[in-house]
Amino acid sequence: MGRDLGHFRENYEHAALRRSDLAEQPIDQFERWWDEWMGTDHFDASACVLATASADGVPSARYVLCRHFGIEGFDVYTNLESRKGREVGVNPWASLVFGWMSQNRQVRVEGPVTTVPAETADAYWDSRPRGSRLGAWASDQSRVVSDRADLERRFGEAVRRFGADESDGPVPRPPHWGGLRVGVDRMEFWQGRPDRLHDRFEYVRDRIDGTWQINRLAP
Repeated sequence: MGRDLGHFRENYEHAALRRSDLAEQPIDQFERWWDEWMGTDHFDASACVLATASADGVPSARYVLCRHFGIEGFDVYTNLESRKGREVGVNPWASLVFGWMSQNRQVRVEGPVTTVPAETADAYWDSRPRGSRLGAWASDQSRVVSDRADLERRFGEAVRRFGADESDGPVPRPPHWGGLRVGVDRMEFWQGRPDRLHDRFEYVRDRIDGTWQINRLAP
């Protein structure tokens, strides 16, 4: 038995998006929407969906936390031997989707993936809670684990190795842990509107001179 979801309806009436509203640079436009989202009763504003694909084009997607954005791109951190890490190793392109649905908004980012510089990854690593740093040592992310007890055993080994408290000294960044930076070749801003006449604008980077072309897209 399936479940019919066709009766769910949302009439998007929050706001409009016009060409005259848009910044000339996509990161500036993202920052405007980010600040507006942060002014709401938001839930984990940095959460977004990261989509990658294998060498033969099989896609996978998962929620991640964006930890920095700027003209260089959008940074997320992970075990680089996880599925997403392995996939960008052979197919270095990705897409991010931010869904700020209480404002009827969505942002899509598409571009090449590079590794965050080591000093940047080190700085973010040192800012993480100690438990998260220990957990990164304990987890072979995306690999099969026999049961919860095995995972907790590995965490206990990390605690014994590095200590449970900051007074026990630093927890070094694992060699397999780092940041992925999704560059920006294209960004799309979607604003829900009534009657499915949504406002969609894309920024597309000129590969030669780096300028941005802005296009309105049919919803």
